[in-house]
Amino acid sequence: MPSVKIPRKSTATDMTPFVDVAFLILAFFMLATKFKPPSPIQITTPKSVSSDKLKQQDAVVIEFDSTGRVFFTLQTEKMQEDDLNRKRQLLANVSKDRNLGLSGAQIDEFAKMPITIGSPFNEVKSFFDVPIDRRGTFALKGIPVDSADNQLTTWITNAKIAFAGKKLNYMIKGDNNAKYPSFKGVIEAMRRSDEYKYQLITDPEGVPPGTAEYTRRQIEN
Repeated sequence: MPSVKIPRKSTATDMTPFVDVAFLILAFFMLATKFKPPSPIQITTPKSVSSDKLKQQDAVVIEFDSTGRVFFTLQTEKMQEDDLNRKRQLLANVSKDRNLGLSGAQIDEFAKMPITIGSPFNEVKSFFDVPIDRRGTFALKGIPVDSADNQLTTWITNAKIAFAGKKLNYMIKGDNNAKYPSFKGVIEAMRRSDEYKYQLITDPEGVPPGTAEYTRRQIEN
């Protein structure tokens, strides 16, 4: 019986299509990814033992650093058109009430990007006039929160108006070395805006052994 020779096939795989796909995926992520801008504030939060993880979404985040400068950031969960319009309304109302003179393009920029406000009203327009790539050099003096001119009240009140009917979470993040007047001014702004519920952002440290929380985490792990 004659032997049948099975034709040999090369085991080499042409990787060219895979390389093309890899470069297409890489190009997609390079074009679609939006990098978070560097924070203009350096804050060392006090340590605490807490089992709660705060979700900084749909939130008004108020921060103050060791020098007492106060900052206001509005963070939304999703970039839906409704949220964008609410953010536009917030800045447009503040601009009108305080004669900031912001343009429609600057208001639209505030809506689409996570911009932190850290200037008194008379310098907000100057801040937005600076190109985005050079804003890191802009000297932020902080939002005044003294008893005579607590400008943070305006930002919180207008956030409530713009996001009426939608729950906002109010979060306060303060530096461990900040002086009491800064914290007092922030709380006073909350009180003037009829907001009495807020959460403090802290740095969670190790839970002491023997406590109920320590036992709970041991069971979960």
